[in-house]
Amino acid sequence: MDHPLSLTGIVGRYADTSNLTLLATDEAGSQWVYKAESGERPLWDFPRGSLWRREIAFYLLDRALGFGVVPETVEANGPMGMGSAQQHVSMDNAFDPRTLLDPPDERFWPIAILDVIANNADRKLGHVLVDGGSLWAIDNGLTFHPEEKLRTVLWMLAGEEIPHHYHSALQDLLPQLEDDLGAQLLEMIGQPEMGALASRTKLLIETGVHPEPPQDRHALPWPLY
Repeated sequence: MDHPLSLTGIVGRYADTSNLTLLATDEAGSQWVYKAESGERPLWDFPRGSLWRREIAFYLLDRALGFGVVPETVEANGPMGMGSAQQHVSMDNAFDPRTLLDPPDERFWPIAILDVIANNADRKLGHVLVDGGSLWAIDNGLTFHPEEKLRTVLWMLAGEEIPHHYHSALQDLLPQLEDDLGAQLLEMIGQPEMGALASRTKLLIETGVHPEPPQDRHALPWPLY
């Protein structure tokens, strides 16, 4: 998308969110989850007004890897100003995703890998939507920090060998970070974040296993859901 998506209407507001999150529509009537920079709360450890760009960067990373677990997320201009717009996904409210944790569902792997290399500081279980047979990773703004901040409910994969096809995708990602993908990401995140992303990707390729939870800091998000 060469130009920001134009959001023309607000359908509603999501409750119980840290930052202003709106359900909006574009000119064609399609629904998007809209997060404007003006609605972001300041955080001590992330640059002010940067979370919506990190949402887009996370989607670009998912697309480059070919995982397809992040709904389309683009730059948007709406009633609250510039921000991100993520394609709305209908959630199966009757399904309890906790049933997928033990034993761990294989469909968690692409989300877990993305979270490791993008350093997701907030992978709650509620940030994974179940839609039919698909799992979707949403709320991906607390990502790409240069310092280690991985907090996730997916530690049940710790120490497990990364499936071969996902490992191959990581290997294919590295040259892309030096090419067009890298240029796209640099429009959304800084050079320190890019360097850390490349380093984490190389380490994950080298070890070939999901990392263990850290012992020197909190490893879980709160609340868990």
